[in-house]
Amino acid sequence: MATLIRPNKNEALSVDARMELDLRIGCAFTRFQTKYFNGKFGDLNSATISFGPCQTPTLAFCVRRHDEIQHFKPEPYWVPTPTLVTPSGEKLMPAWTKHAVFNRQVGELILKNLKDSKTALVTSISTAEHTKARPGALNTVALLRVASSGLGLAPHHTMQLAERLYTSGYISYPRTETSSYPDNFDLKAVAQEIGKTNMYAGIVQGILQKGIQKPKKGTDAGDHPPITPTKAATEAVLGESWRLYDYVCRHFLATIMNDCKYMETTAAISLGKEEFKITATKVIDPGFTKVLEHQAVSTSDMMEIKEKMILKVEEVRLIEKKTTPPDYLTESELIKLMEENSVGTDASIPVHINNICQRNYVTVSPTGRKLIPTTLGIMLVHGYEKIDPDLVLATMRGAVEKQLNLIAIGQADFGAVRDHTLKIFKAKFRYFVEKVALMEGLFEGSFTALNDSGKPFSRYFLLLPSQKFTRLFFFFFFSCLFNLLGLACVGMSVCLST
Repeated sequence: MATLIRPNKNEALSVDARMELDLRIGCAFTRFQTKYFNGKFGDLNSATISFGPCQTPTLAFCVRRHDEIQHFKPEPYWVPTPTLVTPSGEKLMPAWTKHAVFNRQVGELILKNLKDSKTALVTSISTAEHTKARPGALNTVALLRVASSGLGLAPHHTMQLAERLYTSGYISYPRTETSSYPDNFDLKAVAQEIGKTNMYAGIVQGILQKGIQKPKKGTDAGDHPPITPTKAATEAVLGESWRLYDYVCRHFLATIMNDCKYMETTAAISLGKEEFKITATKVIDPGFTKVLEHQAVSTSDMMEIKEKMILKVEEVRLIEKKTTPPDYLTESELIKLMEENSVGTDASIPVHINNICQRNYVTVSPTGRKLIPTTLGIMLVHGYEKIDPDLVLATMRGAVEKQLNLIAIGQADFGAVRDHTLKIFKAKFRYFVEKVALMEGLFEGSFTALNDSGKPFSRYFLLLPSQKFTRLFFFFFFSCLFNLLGLACVGMSVCLST
């Protein structure tokens, strides 16, 4: 308590600006489109048709990947594949160094050339040592990604478990962008504490005997230290939270262990005028992959072949394949895109992903946690793109975030940034209301009109008689709402300051 200082006013103003902008923009768009579309269609399967400056670009990432999949056209390609036999009778199928050819006639010419050769020659054997670097200190985004891809946990649920572990004293504060340990961080003490749990005791003992490796230097965001275990625990004590705690422990230990080292041996093989290769991998030192087994390097043995060895050609085939579309975005991939494009913060990213699921904009596949957009989610994004593409662009939010960050460091004025941003979005809201029929046209092709659905009333009010009057009414109503929300935010700030 003796070291307490006054809060940073600029950082507080940055947070206030973000909160006010998201509230006023999100509330206005959400109330308008919820009332408008639920007043016209009876089977949207969502009580709230929400819009958010971060939520909507998040949904757009998922829909764009869906569009890529739908528009993808498979393209055939061909790969010459020989089967060779060593003097000892072992068979091998080396890979073509040119990978593939997209012209069948060219492929058949290559195949004819290869079939004219009865033997192949091992022209060289090379060996190289490689290193797989241990991970840096764990921050929130990294935890969310691995929890989704490795543990099958939704980001929102992951943070609930992490907060429970934190409040129970088992891990440090779980909301941080920092991935670098402070210079005075006691790595040994944390390792010894983890070692009190039997399953980690042997690993910790080995680390301490060999000596703690200096962790990689990551990013110091100036917020909280990286996520680390703070107290030993067992599965019996933690129950549902154990898997997440176990990963936090293993990740910490991995950061103070050796890098993984492995040897890669490549045999170059000449057949006709073409070059092929076969590669074998041998792990020298597993290093940190002892505790993070999912990152272990796969090993393969090299056959008994030597340089200048003659190999018999058993057969050569021209294998036809087709290019494949990208898969749907996983939660882990989406989190990475959001971080790279400044959509949301480490604290809000799980909320935005959870919202697009709760609003029935996307569904999560039972395997792989892939995000598959629903018809409603697809129509919304396509509608925004038809009216005003800026509404779904991550760059739009990224530009706002840059201004908010400037407020935090005292290089931008709170009122100027807020007012400028609101002015832009008021104009966009006005244009959206005027052109909403463009989005309605997309909805008509996918949803049932309220009059045809057997529901005489919307969820909110009787249908208004005139579409033109409806838009005028909504524009007047939500313009007032923008101003009322502004007054509410100002009142809240005054109350907090006193």
